[in-house]
Amino acid sequence: MIESMKIGILTSGGDCPGLNAVIRGAVLKGTQIYGREFVGFRDGWRGVVDGDVIPLERKDIQGIGKQGGTILGTSRTNPFEGSGGAEVVRANMERLGIDSLIAIGGEGTLAAAKRLTDAGIKIVGVPKTVDNDLSATDYTFGFDTATQIATDAMDRLRTTGDSHGRCMVAEVMGRHVGWIALHSGMAAGAHAILIPEQKTSIEQICVWVKSVMDRKRAPLIVVAEGFKLDTMDDAHSERGLDAFGRPRLGGIGDILAQEIETRLNIETRSTTLGHIQRGGTPTAYDRVLATRYGMAAVDSVIHGRWGRMVSLSGTTITHVAFEDALGKLNTVPQSRYDEAAILFG
Repeated sequence: MIESMKIGILTSGGDCPGLNAVIRGAVLKGTQIYGREFVGFRDGWRGVVDGDVIPLERKDIQGIGKQGGTILGTSRTNPFEGSGGAEVVRANMERLGIDSLIAIGGEGTLAAAKRLTDAGIKIVGVPKTVDNDLSATDYTFGFDTATQIATDAMDRLRTTGDSHGRCMVAEVMGRHVGWIALHSGMAAGAHAILIPEQKTSIEQICVWVKSVMDRKRAPLIVVAEGFKLDTMDDAHSERGLDAFGRPRLGGIGDILAQEIETRLNIETRSTTLGHIQRGGTPTAYDRVLATRYGMAAVDSVIHGRWGRMVSLSGTTITHVAFEDALGKLNTVPQSRYDEAAILFG
């Protein structure tokens, strides 16, 4: 009986380049190798709570691997709030003939998946975070694309900065960790990289900027949205909270630009890349990684590895328990920051 039951797929949380490649990889392997049927829940956990599904047959996933975003839609719905809960999810799955779920999402999604698994619902996880901040996997899809987009933007900022003799500040994503800032900053030849893991003084930042100006170059500063000056207790936020109660970050680049201009009397411009980093087509690396994750997630369903997340270890796809995947951030180690800092100033 179980063999004829469908597998449900959902994408939850922020969108991310590569989500469609995961869906495609899972459906292709599941239908062609295992002969299973699939449905997609619309808009993340909202679709699971409301029982809102669309069919996912081979014809529905043709050509989607190279598309950005997610054909299923996504939301930041918490399945335990409002009219939700484990019993509602279980009842919807039974009514729709679904016996297991593949949940593609970040920390909030996987935490909800763990609670549902603890309540007896069969779930396999796929890690999704543009920030690359989940400790239980070496890389997450979407990170490479976001880094490439940020690098391209900084290359453009450098040419206009050089033309005008301006200091340019580029604000990139990175709530708790600075991987996008670190990688894009190193790739673009930034003169300072400011990340959440490393509090820095405005005086030190100005020393780096002045050093660049003294060499008759135009300074480029990269800052992650979660960066804090040594005088700040919390990351800069002026836009309230999201659905999971987290501050909506953004604006630290503007603050730094004002300070640099005031202290050094150099024209300074700030650019916040924001959602541009998440949009568009995924890089080749992200398409391949996401496809492998999707295929591995189906293997986990077939082998009954409930409450586990597929994961990248070196170049091998493996799997880890939800509890091991949650609660510990993949932060930038001191050694990696020290390596990049050789390039500063």
